[in-house]
Amino acid sequence: MSLIYLLDLCAVGVCAITATLEARRRELDLFGVVVVAIIAGIGGGTMRDILLGRLPVYWIHDPLYVVVGMAAATLTFFLERRLAIPMDFFLLPDAIGLALFTVIGTSIALGANIHWFIAALMGVVTGVFGGVIRDILCNEVPLILRTDIYIYATASLLGAFLLIALDRLGVTHNLALIAAMTLVVAIRLAAIRWYIRLPRMRPYGS
Repeated sequence: MSLIYLLDLCAVGVCAITATLEARRRELDLFGVVVVAIIAGIGGGTMRDILLGRLPVYWIHDPLYVVVGMAAATLTFFLERRLAIPMDFFLLPDAIGLALFTVIGTSIALGANIHWFIAALMGVVTGVFGGVIRDILCNEVPLILRTDIYIYATASLLGAFLLIALDRLGVTHNLALIAAMTLVVAIRLAAIRWYIRLPRMRPYGS
């Protein structure tokens, strides 16, 4: 069992946890939560595979991805009912999920022998698209489009660039994965801690 495969399963589980915590704002029942969590968990990878022409998409061949998402969502659902997990807690698993999906998407794209810049974009797509679907299903403005959210997709892109750079420098791939994941999580959490945002356009007429 490869490290990429293990990270991919972990990413689906973490994303399912994040989606479950986010879905409680809409007071969904268990079935609704599990549906949102599974779709969010596999959404980014599905979009990546479609764009890369890797069909059928990855989870069609391996239902363990869906099982992991379902199990993580169900466990979180019942755990949250007993422990009342704080709303801000979802930011940590979300940052970890972003990092995991970013390095997985980038690695898979690099393995498909496409241009390094497109590989980085595939890492970002894998990292953020599941969250976009999650927010749409929960009737929320997607995280990456909200002006009140600190650096998100940019952290994913920088992590993808680091992974590619380390790969080109001959660094062991597993070490490059860990370094890139660490960078994504560090940037995302630092942005939240110190309120770092990208520059925004001023309102019309101001």
